[in-house]
Amino acid sequence: MKNKRAVIVMALAILFGLAAVVLASRWLLTQPAASAGRIVVAVADIDIGQRLTPEMLKLVEWPAHSVPKGAFDDPQKLAGRVLKTSILLGEPLSEAKLAPAGTLGGLSALITEGKRAITVRVNDVIGVAGFALPGNYVDIIVSTETDPQSQSGTPREQSISKIVLERILVLAVAQEVNRDETKPKVVNAVTLEVTPEQAEMLDLARSVGTLSLALRNQVDPAVALTLGATKQNLLPATVSPLKPVVMPVALPRPRMQAPRPAPQRDCVKVINGLNASQECF
Repeated sequence: MKNKRAVIVMALAILFGLAAVVLASRWLLTQPAASAGRIVVAVADIDIGQRLTPEMLKLVEWPAHSVPKGAFDDPQKLAGRVLKTSILLGEPLSEAKLAPAGTLGGLSALITEGKRAITVRVNDVIGVAGFALPGNYVDIIVSTETDPQSQSGTPREQSISKIVLERILVLAVAQEVNRDETKPKVVNAVTLEVTPEQAEMLDLARSVGTLSLALRNQVDPAVALTLGATKQNLLPATVSPLKPVVMPVALPRPRMQAPRPAPQRDCVKVINGLNASQECF
């Protein structure tokens, strides 16, 4: 009796399971198929500033609801275009990642319209120990001499260090424009993106003094309002000039005069009976 009940329960379970599978398959068949499109992606990693060729690209299936804005569906349309950002393997190509049509390859494709690229000579100290990489922002400090008029009217030189340009984009270090690396590189030249007015200021600054780069946070737009550092404000204001110290002078002690000798007197001895005395006069 017990075995018969078990068989009945198992049979019902199998029937219900088959019914669920049939209903689920029918529901899936009635759902509209997800539409898919074909877009252009990179077949390998492509560095910034390179000119594209059809061999670098391919078409792949991509869900229609997540196609990137400005994506391409024909690799031939991208022939000769220049990248203004690095592309990874399998990454879709879009208009936002390309320089304007007709742009030549190289560093010129990375310069924003209305701006210029200027190169300054650096070393391991000026270049922030190689941490100023393409894509970073730096402030530029110039150290020079001024000649304010002294009180007597004669000019005198005064050392000063001042931030002259802020939030300047580093386009390239040496001859490299790759922005995907984070390892510091000590180089002898850094190329910066500046406006024409900033280019004039930077060219004058490097001719009248020495330059230094100060690396700043990528998302920090704050302006540094400083007056510059001079020898006068470098030292604390509480330090007062040395005052002459007057040392006490020991006066000579007066000499002690020797007592004058008593005047010499004549004395006689007087004997009166048994008594004797001395009389002086």
